[in-house]
Amino acid sequence: MSYPLTEPPARGFSTAEFVTRTETAQQQMQIQGIDALLLMSEPEVRYFTGFQTLFWQSPTRPWFVFVPSQGKPVALIPEIGADLMRRTWIDDVRTWRAPAPHDDGISLLTELLSPLAARGDTLGILKGHETSLRMPLGDWEQLRSSLTGLDITDATALMQGLRMVKSDAEIEKLQHICTIGSAAFAQVPEFGTQGAPLEAVFREFRRTALALGADDAPYLVGAAAPGGYADVISPPSRRPLQAGDILMMDTGCTWDGYYCDFDRNWAIGYADDQARRAYDTLWRATQAGIDAARPGNTCRDLYQAMTTVLNEMDTSGGDVGRLGHGLGMQLTEQPSHATFDNTVLKENMVLTIEPSLSYGNGLMMVHEEDIVIGKHAASLLTERAPPQLPVI
Repeated sequence: MSYPLTEPPARGFSTAEFVTRTETAQQQMQIQGIDALLLMSEPEVRYFTGFQTLFWQSPTRPWFVFVPSQGKPVALIPEIGADLMRRTWIDDVRTWRAPAPHDDGISLLTELLSPLAARGDTLGILKGHETSLRMPLGDWEQLRSSLTGLDITDATALMQGLRMVKSDAEIEKLQHICTIGSAAFAQVPEFGTQGAPLEAVFREFRRTALALGADDAPYLVGAAAPGGYADVISPPSRRPLQAGDILMMDTGCTWDGYYCDFDRNWAIGYADDQARRAYDTLWRATQAGIDAARPGNTCRDLYQAMTTVLNEMDTSGGDVGRLGHGLGMQLTEQPSHATFDNTVLKENMVLTIEPSLSYGNGLMMVHEEDIVIGKHAASLLTERAPPQLPVI
């Protein structure tokens, strides 16, 4: 098969992209009184370097990138990644032979950070929500005890703020993978038929997405049950699809390290009135969220716009916590469409709009689209689902 609409964009990014990212970060560091950043997690390392590898799936080795107040980042990484890192725009690549449980880069880090500690400088690391310390806690404690003069501060808001707003080149990649995902969903009626085991439907969807040009389909969840489903994160069973089932599939396919994240619902054979009403309510709630997604509004505004429509059928308020989120190098990123999130929407943010509702006897339904915030309004990255529940 060929690509569904257009040829893919160029892989990777220009050096100018990384220069802009680094300089923008350094401007924010100066404003916030941060002298340097130490980053250890895959998206942040990739954001500043372009270093992209599946080797992150191994927890054996730590990886570090240091962003100074001026100049280019420095990579401190295991030797196994040296060749790939030196193909990026990074010049200063320092390595050690890893794994080395007694000194996995700690000596190199201590040497790099000692001048900052001697000056009493402030080092930013990620401490907040949706972050983790991707190194052994014992190594971190050893590092801190060796660098007592270093002032450690939380740089979560700085980094998440940078990553929330995408460049045009990032949006081009996101548009491409959303197009592939939409094309793959369009083919589900060809194999998601009555009698097909759900796990076979999932397997065929993955094959279809890969054939259409996706690099991978690492996230695929869903369900199928009479009149609706009870959860949205299940792996597939071998149960054959039956007449009256509602089939839902939610995918996160990737292309060049960027995700789509959206779902689709179908009825098998026929749909009862309750399922059709739930779908209609969700479709209109999604549209309310899309309409509210414009610069100056907040994530809370999006949540409230969707909830107003959802309350027509479901006044429980739900228990999923949020009705959408950010999207990019990760399947889910900040911000969250929730009552607690007053993040102001900005042009070039990429978001999912994901209302859900409960109905019947313990059933639920979810609908999701991917959008990008424009100068005045949002645009769809996914091909909009039909306004009526489709029947296979």
